Amino acid sequence: MDDNRRNFLKSTAAGAVAGGLLPGMARSAFAQAAGGAKGPPQMTASPKNMTFTMLQGETGASLGVRTDKGIIDIAAAEDAFKLGAPASTDEIIAGDYDPAALKSTIDKAVAAGGKYLVSEKTAKFAPVVTSPSKIICVGLNYRDHANEAAMKIPSEPILFNKYNSALNNHNGTIAVSKEPGHQFDYETELVAVIGKEARNVSEADSLDYVFGYTVGQDFSERDQQLRDGQWMLGKTGDGWGPIGPWLKTADQIDPDDLVLKTFVNGEERQNAHTSDMIFNVRKIVSFASKYFTLEPGDIIFTGTPSGVILGYPKDKQVWLKAGDKIVSSIDKIGELHFTLT
Repeated sequence: MDDNRRNFLKSTAAGAVAGGLLPGMARSAFAQAAGGAKGPPQMTASPKNMTFTMLQGETGASLGVRTDKGIIDIAAAEDAFKLGAPASTDEIIAGDYDPAALKSTIDKAVAAGGKYLVSEKTAKFAPVVTSPSKIICVGLNYRDHANEAAMKIPSEPILFNKYNSALNNHNGTIAVSKEPGHQFDYETELVAVIGKEARNVSEADSLDYVFGYTVGQDFSERDQQLRDGQWMLGKTGDGWGPIGPWLKTADQIDPDDLVLKTFVNGEERQNAHTSDMIFNVRKIVSFASKYFTLEPGDIIFTGTPSGVILGYPKDKQVWLKAGDKIVSSIDKIGELHFTLT
C-alpha cells in the first residue's frame, strides 16, 4: 500500500467518524482506493482468533490489533514496513484487504519489540466500527427486563435504530448537561457486527454472517423515549451509542453464553446472562434479514437485561447525571468506559 492510498484511507475513516460521509459513500471510497471504481472489491475470508480496535490519532482513526504485549499500531507499522496492511476495521470486516500483508505487518511489529506497541492504559480509541450503514437496536429482548418494565413479552423482535452520530468510543464522554430531559439511563448490550451481506437468511445459517462482537451502550433518555410511542428521540442523541474498545472475531465468542454487567461510579447495577435473551443473536439476524439487507459493518445492539433505572420503583429512580462514570462489561470481550459531562 503506497502512502497516497494509506493517507486517503485514513482520512476517509476519520471523515466517516465525524459524520462527513454517508456510510455507502465511505465503503465506495475504500473500494475505489483498493482497486479502482469498477466492480465490487474482492472479498477475503473472515480472520480467526483476532481482536481488533480503532485508535484515534492526530491525523484520524486507524487500525489496532490487540496482543498480550499491547496494541499494535498498524498504521505506524505500515508506515515503516510498507507491506500493504489494512487501515481500518471497515476494510477487515468488508474483506477488502490482504491477509498475508496484515500477518506480515503484525509479525514484524512484534519482532521490533515495543516500537509499534501502544499501551491499553494510554491509548486513545475511536469507535471500533466507524461507518456502519445501519445501527439496529432490539428493544425488550431480555425476559427479566421486560418484566421489570411491566411490558408484555414480545412475540417477535422489536427493532429500532440509532444514527451514526450516536457512535462514541471507549473512554469517551456524553454531554448530558447539554441535552433536553433528565431521565438518563444505561443499557449495556452485546453488539453483533455483520461480516457479509445477508438477505432472507435462515436461523441455522445466520451466525455465519456475523463477523464478530463488541460491547455497546444503548444510552437512553426515558421521558423522550416513552413520550410519544416513537423511541427515536430518547435513543439517538449525539454520542449515545458507545461501542468498543475491542472487536472480537466471531469464532472466539458464543453469544448465548456471556455475562453482561454495568457499573455506575463503581456500583454494580446490571448482572445478567445472555441465556435470558428472548431472541438470541441467531434469531435476530435472521429476522432482520427478512425485512432489509444487512451489509458488512452493520451493527446490531441486541438488547439490555434487567437492572436499568427505568425498572426501579419510582421513589428509587435516581437518574444518571453529569459526573457519573459508567462501565459496561461483557466477559470474554472486555469493558467499555465512558463519563457523563
